[in-house]
Amino acid sequence: MKKILVISFLFFMLASCTTQKPLYTWGKYEITSYNYLKKTDEKSIQQLIENYQEIIEKQKGTRDVIPPGVCADYGFLLLQKGKTKEGKEMLMKEIVLYPESKIFINRILKIIEE
Repeated sequence: MKKILVISFLFFMLASCTTQKPLYTWGKYEITSYNYLKKTDEKSIQQLIENYQEIIEKQKGTRDVIPPGVCADYGFLLLQKGKTKEGKEMLMKEIVLYPESKIFINRILKIIEE
């Protein structure tokens, strides 16, 4: 009986140590957003845009959905680049994916339209 308990305990411990797939994949978001905030030149902006596109198109997390805030950040960046239509579309996509962001996104849209 003691042997079965020890084996069961070891099995449980090993099973609990397995790694789990993350909810979302972020690509190189951390480094590209850092470079953008540090330099804000055309190269860093283009790298950040490419990273946003990769996150949106190639999501491999367990939820298989774009992480919260990514569409909003990307949309805001597009608006700053003068791509109003695309920027608004991304902001609306954020609301569809995360309805709790509606109040915040609507404030941004209201500011843009003024």
